[in-house]
Amino acid sequence: MAATAPAPRRTARVLPRNPVSSALFMVVLTAGLYVIEAVDVVTGGALDQNFGIEPLQVDGLDGVLVAPLLHGDWAHLIANTVPFLVLGFLAMAGGIRQFVVVTATIWILGGLGVWFTGGIGAPLGVEPTHIGASGLIFGWLVFLLTRGFFARSGLQILMAVGLFLVWGGILFGVLPGQPGVSWQSHLFGALAGLLAARLAARADRSAA
Repeated sequence: MAATAPAPRRTARVLPRNPVSSALFMVVLTAGLYVIEAVDVVTGGALDQNFGIEPLQVDGLDGVLVAPLLHGDWAHLIANTVPFLVLGFLAMAGGIRQFVVVTATIWILGGLGVWFTGGIGAPLGVEPTHIGASGLIFGWLVFLLTRGFFARSGLQILMAVGLFLVWGGILFGVLPGQPGVSWQSHLFGALAGLLAARLAARADRSAA
């Protein structure tokens, strides 16, 4: 009787096991962002004003949960759409459970980092409000760039090289300097993505 071949290691995957359903899932998530932006436009920007992250304000903590779903205008959302779709899709390679854990890590830790430091560099007397999915996008990107090194997966490292060539330049967004851009969201999203990659690789090794 022939031995059953072992299932492929999850850490070696670069695409979701069910790519069609994963792609549809990301399309639905993205469509949700457009619905939310439409509601915000109709309400005169009420969502952006009331549910963004307000640094060091207790009543601004709810923004940690909501801010990645909000965008300043249609141009902001459109700019985030392609990387949100592509990087989110690729981040699902480890399965939906890993995707949820990785995304939650980036979402919560990145948002808390912004809440603690988001007022740095703001003009005196100005209380900045941070919104947008870019922190999540940076987190997914760094997760995808580094997970192969933690998992010792040549295939994932090869994909990371390709991603870096396409989107590596946006990583300069973790540095302050561009007015109106939340570099704190980028920085803490990226750091949370790095942590998520390490934790995911460790969990995969334990399950192997």
